[in-house]
Amino acid sequence: MATFKTISSELAYRGQKFAVRRDILETSDGREAIYDTVVHIGAVSLVPIDADGKILLVRQYRHSTGKQLLELPAGTLEPGEAVELTAQRELREEVGMAAGTLTLLAEFYLAPGYSTERMWIYLAQDLRPDALPPDQDEDLELVRMSLDECLAAIGSGEIEDAKTMLGLFMARQALVA
Repeated sequence: MATFKTISSELAYRGQKFAVRRDILETSDGREAIYDTVVHIGAVSLVPIDADGKILLVRQYRHSTGKQLLELPAGTLEPGEAVELTAQRELREEVGMAAGTLTLLAEFYLAPGYSTERMWIYLAQDLRPDALPPDQDEDLELVRMSLDECLAAIGSGEIEDAKTMLGLFMARQALVA
């Protein structure tokens, strides 16, 4: 098994939502390698299902793609904030609802080749109105779709976001079980 030893580590960039760390490592065969890592506190995503069995998604502009994407509600943890509290806060901010029941569907690294970001996806049920103001930089359109419509939107390419795809597939599995 390969082993790596950190020779040096420095913060190369600190932004609003993440930082970039540059590490120089020594590989098990003695070579030096440079690794740039996006350091991210972590995030949550939710599959909210309303009383009619519809999934609540948001359509929002994503600057990195240059277009609007249809996604599950999601957001970044705050320092020291418990993951389930983040999930409830984001649900309230993005769709104006709180969940009576949160069920963890998945926990995973989003892009382990270059990022520390870990994501938790919850099934959010027993919804009740309990809105918080949205973040200042968000302009969200609420979209209600059945699970079958969501899965068809993946197939047609309308849903392009990986966390949304995984969340919907995991929700289908949980709801059928």
